[in-house]
Parts: sequence; structure tokens; C-alpha cells
Amino acid sequence: MAATFQPIAARPAPARTRGIVARIRANLFADWRSTLATLLIAAVAFHVLPGFIDWAIARAVYRPDADACQAARGVGACWGVIAEKWRFIVFGRYPFEQQWRPEIATVLLLGLLVASCIRAFWKWWLGLLWLVVIPAFFILMGGGFGLPSVPTDLWGGLPLTVMLAAFSIVFAFPLSILVALGRRSSLPAIRTICIVYVELIRGVPLISVLFMASFLFPLFLPVGKSPDVLLRVLVGITLFAAAYLAETVRGGLQAIPNGQVEAARSLGLTYWQTQRKIVLPQALAIVVPGIMNSFIAIFKDTSLVTIVSLYELTGALGLALNSDANWRPFKIEGYFFIALVYFAFCFAMSRYSLWIEKRVSVGKNR
Repeated sequence: MAATFQPIAARPAPARTRGIVARIRANLFADWRSTLATLLIAAVAFHVLPGFIDWAIARAVYRPDADACQAARGVGACWGVIAEKWRFIVFGRYPFEQQWRPEIATVLLLGLLVASCIRAFWKWWLGLLWLVVIPAFFILMGGGFGLPSVPTDLWGGLPLTVMLAAFSIVFAFPLSILVALGRRSSLPAIRTICIVYVELIRGVPLISVLFMASFLFPLFLPVGKSPDVLLRVLVGITLFAAAYLAETVRGGLQAIPNGQVEAARSLGLTYWQTQRKIVLPQALAIVVPGIMNSFIAIFKDTSLVTIVSLYELTGALGLALNSDANWRPFKIEGYFFIALVYFAFCFAMSRYSLWIEKRVSVGKNR
């Protein structure tokens, strides 16, 4: 007698891999370790956050009233210090009536940097835009064409931070590529110079480099012939950043198999053609996270220029509060403000790095 047909029981539907619930499950409760860490962090947040919210929001003073802030001191934050001192923090010692100039200059420079990061704007006219915006930035900041002259020792705040970080990155990145290639050169003289440069710069802290650029370097030049202190500091940061970036780039170069270089030679490509068309595109794609990590470090390291009397964002905050006894006790609120500014810039750079990584991975998968 033929066996009766027995249908197989329906299997359960597969777990959802998209949506907020699936993301929470994958990122917070994937296994027992992840679940335990999530619960511990939630417990700490449940213990700490209510008190912080009460101090930062519920009992905070938002109006620029020093007496009200003093009365709420210890129980509520004084965000009125930001409302009172924000122009001093953002623009430093720049003349008050001329602060529209660094505002416009910073917007132009940031717009240029953003446009340079968008692939749709990688056209021939982008180079012309750099040639227009950079002189315009320094004319607005320093004076000229009918604008009153403002010496560089009065530049400060956010414009100085953005300027130092932007130009240090722009100059350090190509220099780091040359140094990384030089360290792998077959010419002993070039290789030795690059090795000595990298090891010497990496062997001292950035503060030492800034001190030497600001105070020691002028001693070797005739009186009155020393470059502007801002230029010396910019060169010091650039050389320091390039040494670290060079090692990151060299790591990417070492990851490329020698067989690709030999194949390029067999096709008749020159050394620079091989590097530009084959080696460097792959090497830089490999080390995108490391490069962006160095860029973020450069942006944050600009705060060290305060030691040579250039008051960027952090230094401007110290000047703004230390010069006024009424607002001096509320430094923590000021540091929260500039921490938010630094976080906004660094987070944007981090997200751009992730976008580049995705674009590179799409190109690899094709």
C-alpha cells in the first residue's frame, strides 16, 4: 500500500534584517556579551543622566545674567555665558566692529572645502575657485583693497582653527605621499633624508615643534627678517602632520604586491606613471581610515598654538572668561560649547571617511 503524502511543516519566517528592531538586535543584543554590556551601560546612564539633565536643562540659566548664574551656581548650568561671550569665543581678539570679515572668510573657506569633497564639483573650475577663495580669505582677514589692516596676532577663535587645520591638511597630505615614496626609494640619499625627517619629527612632541618655530627659528635669521609667527606655526604643524601621515601612506604602499609594479614595468610604464595610476590609488584606498584619523588629530592639535600666543577656539575661550571676573566661574559651560564645535567638525570628517570607504568598496566589487 502506497504511503500517504505527509507535507513538511512550514518553517518560521526568517528574522528581519532591516528596520530599527533588527538594528537594535544586531548591535545591542547580538549575544550574551553584547547584551550584558548594553545592560551595564543602560544602568550607568539611568543613574547619571537624570542628574545631568536636571543640571544642564531643567535648572539652567539661559539669559546672559551674571547675578542669576551666580545664584544658580552648583545646581544649574549657566548657558548665559555663551550668550554673553560667544563673539569673543568665536572670533577671539579680532576687532569687534570688523568681525564680519572673519565670518565671511570662514564661510568661504568652509564652502570651498565642502565643495572640494563632493565628487560632482571635481571639475576644471574647482582649481580656479581655490585660486580665488584663498586670496580672498587672507584679504578679508588681514586687510587690503580698502579694508583696515589687522595683524595676525589678533586673529583667533574659530577662523584661526579652521585656517590652521585646513592649510595644514592641504599641504601635509601631498608632502606625506612624497616622503612615503622617498622612504621606499632605491636611492640611498633620498631614502636616508626621508627616514631622518620622519624619525626626527616623530621623536618630539608638537609643542616642541611650535616652540622652535616661534622662538628658536627667528634667532638664526637677521633682525626683522623673520617670517610672521602665524606662517611659522603653520609650517611647523604641516611638517609635524606630514611625518605621521607619511607612515600611514607607507603602510598602504607596502600592502600592494610587487607583482603589480613588475607588471607595470613590463607594459612600459615609468615610475611615476606606475605610482600615479596603479600603486597610489590602491594604497590610499586601503589606508583611508588612518588618513582621516590623522586629519582629525590635526584639527584638534591646533588648540596647542595657544602656547605661542595665537588664541584659536580654546585659547579664545580662556581669554574671554579670564578677563571677566563675573563669568570666570563658568568655564565648564564654555568648554561644553567648544567641545560641541569640535565634535561637529570631527563627526563630519568621520562620516565623510565612511562615505569614501563605501565608494572604494563599491569600486572593488565591480
